[in-house]
Amino acid sequence: MLNQRTAGILCPIFSLPSEEGIGTLGIKAHEFVDFLKASKQKYWQILPIGLTSYGDSPYQSFSSYAGNPYFIDLSILKQKNYLKDLDFDWGNPEYIEYESLWNNKYTILKTAFKASNFGNKELQKAFQKYTWLEDFATFMALKNHFKNSSRLDWTEARTKKTLSDSLKSKIQDEILFQSFLQVEFYEQWTSLKTYANKQGISIIGDVPIFVAGDSTDVWADPEYFLLDDEGYPLVVAGVPPDYFSETGQLWGNPLYDWAKLKKDGFSWWINRIKEALTLFDVVRVDHFRGFEAYWAVPATDDTALNGEWIKAPGKAFFKAVKKEIGEVAIIAEDLGVITDEVKALIKETQFPGMAILQFAFDSNMENPYKPHNLPVHKIVYTGTHDNNTTVGWFKDPQNKEAVDNAITYLELDEDISPEDFTLNFIEVAYKSKANIAIIPIQDLLLKDLEARINTPSTLGMNWKWRMLEIPSEEKANYLKTLIKESSRVL
Repeated sequence: MLNQRTAGILCPIFSLPSEEGIGTLGIKAHEFVDFLKASKQKYWQILPIGLTSYGDSPYQSFSSYAGNPYFIDLSILKQKNYLKDLDFDWGNPEYIEYESLWNNKYTILKTAFKASNFGNKELQKAFQKYTWLEDFATFMALKNHFKNSSRLDWTEARTKKTLSDSLKSKIQDEILFQSFLQVEFYEQWTSLKTYANKQGISIIGDVPIFVAGDSTDVWADPEYFLLDDEGYPLVVAGVPPDYFSETGQLWGNPLYDWAKLKKDGFSWWINRIKEALTLFDVVRVDHFRGFEAYWAVPATDDTALNGEWIKAPGKAFFKAVKKEIGEVAIIAEDLGVITDEVKALIKETQFPGMAILQFAFDSNMENPYKPHNLPVHKIVYTGTHDNNTTVGWFKDPQNKEAVDNAITYLELDEDISPEDFTLNFIEVAYKSKANIAIIPIQDLLLKDLEARINTPSTLGMNWKWRMLEIPSEEKANYLKTLIKESSRVL
């Protein structure tokens, strides 16, 4: 399905307009699908949909499987008679106020839970349907019991194996509540995905290669991670100095014990991919190069400078995936330090990689992201969630040389506006040889720096930007015209 000449939009669920403080899986999500259809798009690419922890990053989730309860649409719960009143003040409609969500939405969801009469019968049915749910609900119930502290502080239940029956019985009500949230989330998600597929829209989901240290994954299966006897990481994930940071990016995730994973037939990872392929039509695997080699940083370090590359069994792993699942629709996020070994792994798997136009315009005409160098099997983006918007990128003085190079390369007027430059960038992506062109929604809307989703290695203003309304019919017609002019199809 990734071989057709098509196009799509990158828009996180949380950035959708709604009256609930954050984008949800309700009516506006369905209206966004209608916009994609009217625009002759084929793909809606989203960011990870798991519930977030420290820093509100979707790449630091409490679970590889569970959905984010913030995305549960309250209007749908009202239709089910679980809620009576939706008159809540969620603050600024343009930016997510996570503290307000934390303080208020769970209280509202608890009210819905009590009205639902979700009990042990429904719980057992849910555990049978979602094999990961019991571990997750128990983990989250323990977090509530231990005042949201890290699993490393749970002396009575630092891992699943050390949890006593007596403690588990004390948190049974919270296990019920957490299970209810996931049942509601998955019901709404399934409804949205079914609707999108019926409209001819495929969803590209995002699977982070690493999991959070404070997560169900590590709590339930610590043997698959490089931890000490107390459960603390020995080494953590990151990347060396790069475009985004002179000291590298220190992500802090625990690293896998690939020897143990391989010994068990990679079953832990294969189950994760299977689940992702039930949620999404296509899976984008974040930091794909980590399957060939990963940057291991001592857990006590404050930066990623002192890490080292450690080999991972990428070829053996993907061979096992293909044997177990068959051909899978995966996009390899192959940005960053890409060695010949990583290129060989991508070639062997035949997964399409990514190309970012904002990275294309240095002085090197052999830059693989330059439009004339793009092969058909790449997926081209103007930028990603980690980039500035193209308007913001154009205006940033630090990018003056790259912007000037782009203006010369694309034969544009020297006094071109940031907005017109962005429109040209979108057109270049569409008219490139790359099979799939995906545009961040902020670039389509010609948004400036204030709409940037994430600035790597920073905290504070990330993962907050939201649209005020679904893009206009004029924007749909603009994209439809580009589809025709660039010979792309729905």
